Amino acid sequence: MLDICCIGHITLDKIVTPQQTVFLPGGTSYYFSYGINSLFQSTRVAPTHRPSLSYKLVTSLAESEMHSVNDMRGVGIDVEVIPSQRTVYFENIYPSSNRNERKQRVRDKADPFTPEKVKDVEARYIVLGSLLADDFPLETLKALHGKGTLVVDAQGYLRQVRGEEVFAVDWTEKREALKYIDVLKVNESEAEVLTGEKDLHEAARRLAEWGVKEVLLTLGSFGSIIYADGYFYDIPAYEPLLLVDATGCGDTYTMGYIYRRAQGATVEEAGHFAAAVSTIKLEHSGPFSSSESRAMELVERNTKHK
Repeated sequence: MLDICCIGHITLDKIVTPQQTVFLPGGTSYYFSYGINSLFQSTRVAPTHRPSLSYKLVTSLAESEMHSVNDMRGVGIDVEVIPSQRTVYFENIYPSSNRNERKQRVRDKADPFTPEKVKDVEARYIVLGSLLADDFPLETLKALHGKGTLVVDAQGYLRQVRGEEVFAVDWTEKREALKYIDVLKVNESEAEVLTGEKDLHEAARRLAEWGVKEVLLTLGSFGSIIYADGYFYDIPAYEPLLLVDATGCGDTYTMGYIYRRAQGATVEEAGHFAAAVSTIKLEHSGPFSSSESRAMELVERNTKHK
């Protein structure tokens, strides 16, 4: 059986700044796939004693953006494409040099992943790269439940598009949907929106009560909290050598966590590795492109005195 399968749209991102306008591919599945492929490539160069893993991306985009898929296949990523009339198209406008000031629009949307489209997906870990609230309908979660450990980032379910504008919303079907999700990744604001709890530990407990087995609660530079089997694991954030680009860090965290869990690591071990790959990703633009050995060295260096 396949070890890890990520399902999600590759996006076309238009990024407008006072200096330039650029078009780049993006999306959770994009950052996840390139990141995990980099880890795979590094272990082929310097083999480890940990088990090797198999991976596949299932994506959906228009023919006009197939060059992004061809580029992925060119570096060794196994990609299955479900045809779509359109590609998810984000426009991010930064009117000033302050990257926190952003105007975001969704210029186009791809077709959702329906149960019929993913009926043949089966893997030990199935990661859903949700970007918008209707990417993965509730019926799709039900169809994938039991075919592998189901991993979801709540981010997409809390974004709704009206016209071209993106609005923050609550996940109306959360109580039903979370019954089918094994691993849920949220940040602190998403956890509060979903549960109404300002206390992060209470928020994690509430999500677990609703059915989630492993809650990954990321806190940016303050690290992360993982709640699993009734225990809390406090994972520190490691200091980057320099801070270049935080885009895709949440996706990289999930990638690192699932990569190590699939190798048989404990929750805590996987959490530390996830923190390490996220730190390394911060040091450059684009997806994580470093090695497993560097991430493990970062973990060891920061935990050896504990």
